[in-house]
Amino acid sequence: MTADDLLIRRAEKADADAVFALAREFALTFRPEREAFDFALPELLANEDALLLAAVVNGRVQGYLLGFVHLTLFANGPVAWVEEAMVGPGSRRQGIGRALLEEFEKWARSREAGYVAMATRRAPEFYHALGYEASATFFRKVLR
Repeated sequence: MTADDLLIRRAEKADADAVFALAREFALTFRPEREAFDFALPELLANEDALLLAAVVNGRVQGYLLGFVHLTLFANGPVAWVEEAMVGPGSRRQGIGRALLEEFEKWARSREAGYVAMATRRAPEFYHALGYEASATFFRKVLR
């Protein structure tokens, strides 16, 4: 793959099958269900504070990123949060993840976000290489 083969764009309803397949690869704790996915997708696509990106290589979605910008009190304005970022197993180490994150950062800057953050245990060397640093411990309580 060359850089010319990669297109990062907003996801569309037509990407649903490919993004759902990737979401199933992403999930560790939860198992995505198609009915819930089909309900959430149009809501996310319409949400001005959400950005769902698709990484398309030769006409096929090979990765996606879902993130949000929201207001805070402590950071004197909005911050950006990457909720999900996934590149298909056969497409990793080709610059797709980097391109998704850079496009999200560009969008977050346009929304005047003070920073971009995410919770992940995967690929710390990837995030360090992009200038991210470990910042906090992540706590979670599953409600359903």
